[in-house]
Amino acid sequence: MSAVTFEVVGLPIQQGSKKHVGNGVMVEAAKGHKAWRTDVAEAARDVADGRPFDGPLALTVHFRLPMPASRKAAVRRAGRGPKSTAPDLDKLIRAVGDALQAGGLVADDARFCEITATKAEVIGWTGVEITVSDDLQWFEVSA
Repeated sequence: MSAVTFEVVGLPIQQGSKKHVGNGVMVEAAKGHKAWRTDVAEAARDVADGRPFDGPLALTVHFRLPMPASRKAAVRRAGRGPKSTAPDLDKLIRAVGDALQAGGLVADDARFCEITATKAEVIGWTGVEITVSDDLQWFEVSA
């Protein structure tokens, strides 16, 4: 059993929405997604030991997005609240999965059999906390 946990500071950007720009050309609609994916890939490369995780994997991600000034005082005092508006959680996960593969931490993001994810509005640093593990206790194969 092994696991690695690390943080990436920045503004999480979703991946997956495309925009038609003419002549059959589609481009990523979210501005800044390439820079965000590069940041995550570089952080993944920094914690990788040269051999990527392979086989069935678990991914845990906690996205930390900026809290708007319009939030109620009680939520602002707590410093953290649920983020129930854009960006889409599944599209944030997609960007992280692709970046973990590009950074060489995982052999293929298709290896994730279990994903736990949250997105919250926070006061303080923004970014993502990532854990990749090959410990899937719920998945036991009987002979």
